[in-house]
Amino acid sequence: MSLDELRDLLERHARPDQTTAIDGVRICRADPGAEPEYAMSGVMLAVIAQGGKRLALGERVYEYGAGQYLITSADLPVTGRVAPGGRQLGFGMTLEPAVIAELLLRAGPGDLPRPTGSTRPGIMVSGASAELTDAIVRLLRLLDRPRDRRVLVPLVKREILWLLMTGEQGEAVRQLGLADSSLHHITRAVDWIRDHYTEAFRVEDLARSSGMSVSAFHRNFQSVTAMSPIQFQKQIRLQAARLLLTNRPHDVTGVGHRVGYDSPSQFSREYKRQFGVPPSVDAARTRDSADRATAVALEERVSRRTRRQSPRHRSG
Repeated sequence: MSLDELRDLLERHARPDQTTAIDGVRICRADPGAEPEYAMSGVMLAVIAQGGKRLALGERVYEYGAGQYLITSADLPVTGRVAPGGRQLGFGMTLEPAVIAELLLRAGPGDLPRPTGSTRPGIMVSGASAELTDAIVRLLRLLDRPRDRRVLVPLVKREILWLLMTGEQGEAVRQLGLADSSLHHITRAVDWIRDHYTEAFRVEDLARSSGMSVSAFHRNFQSVTAMSPIQFQKQIRLQAARLLLTNRPHDVTGVGHRVGYDSPSQFSREYKRQFGVPPSVDAARTRDSADRATAVALEERVSRRTRRQSPRHRSG
């Protein structure tokens, strides 16, 4: 029953921009045949209530469907596609390391499994328990109860985090709250590359700042991101270029240089390898998609306003 109610809540509260009135909570509604989505994953819990999704990270492909959840424990460049078969409805919630650290401090002896010390992949898929689904449903019900949100949202979010911390992928979630975990050190390196993607860097320097040998850093970075540090930087550069080209479709060379490429031919070659078409073609296609999305969003806003102003929606 909880999964049925979860679908109803997601369908009713979905917005074109995926945001909700609850900070850190998103709702995704997408139809088969939609364009692939190239984006940074964020550090997230994602739960599918209907349909399915395929997520690619480097050479790894993850598939999850109704009744399953996915954890991303680092901010990773991913490609998402709606799986064939029907509309996809999904719930997303940002995982907050500070709250996880607080829960770790509150846990008593024996409340949590013993850590193995191994670095987990940056993306993991598991089946959602009835308890987890029920907690998510109770969180989404608060979208209809604005008076209660300030007090109850933090409590229900903590419950969801605790269920994740004690669940199948709990070790990866717990590592988010540990300042000395290998995941924390790799996440810092990931964040640095993301924030300085136009700059050249030495892997030796990143390894030293992470407190690891070069070989250990490479091994742990590959485990989390499915890529080498240089490949990871390339993914970030290409995603940034794609976003810039939306507004500068006729400046392919300038955009390539801006994201860190000295060679226009290398930029075009790697862009086509990543996105399937040359930068100029993709820029035009992306602008058309953005224009259509804007039109749909505007139509939905006008439709909601019209419904609110109709006689049956007026009081008195």
